[in-house]
Amino acid sequence: MAPPGTATLPIDQDRVALAEIELCGELIIAASAADGERLSADRIDEVLRVAAERAEAG
Repeated sequence: MAPPGTATLPIDQDRVALAEIELCGELIIAASAADGERLSADRIDEVLRVAAERAEAG
């Protein structure tokens, strides 16, 4: 049984957690497909859709 107060999270926190898990998965997939030892900052931004988010916010 879960400790009191931790059995459920508010829906917004659930959505944020799921989004973070999805993004981490995308980074893992990109890293495993990369030729080099590390992903470049530009590739990380591409995987995380940083430019798309900035364009939508702007």
